[in-house]
Amino acid sequence: MHKPHITMACVVHCKDKFLFVEEIEYGKRTLNQPAGHLEKDETLLQGAARELYEETGIRAEMQKLVKIYQWHAPRSGKDYLRFVFALELERQIAPQPQDRDITRALWLSLPEFEQYIRQEGQCARNPLVIQAIQDYLSGESHPLSLLRAFD
Repeated sequence: MHKPHITMACVVHCKDKFLFVEEIEYGKRTLNQPAGHLEKDETLLQGAARELYEETGIRAEMQKLVKIYQWHAPRSGKDYLRFVFALELERQIAPQPQDRDITRALWLSLPEFEQYIRQEGQCARNPLVIQAIQDYLSGESHPLSLLRAFD
């Protein structure tokens, strides 16, 4: 039986800026949304809120589901199911990453993000990062009631 990795990511938006986290992967400075793997005994929403806090220091509840993506990572050969949630903030909160793997968290506009990933030694973590933003900006989203966790 094939078991893909289940991950959650948070598109955090405030006044034309998105919150990204930077980490080093394969020797490059890499941008991603606050994201991570689902842990045992947690729901997708709990996992998304936990990852948001661990990677940015921000405590908040997800507001909507943007999309669910299935992706095969060619470099690692792993398959992922990525649940992308959205959170719209009224003001930018200064991020304070709790996870040591995160070198920093930063608010960037879409053009600033694109400029960042074009620089030598820097990139997006994967193609889902920009796709999630594009889907968010197009207004694509679904209510959280679409998800249901059972004990």
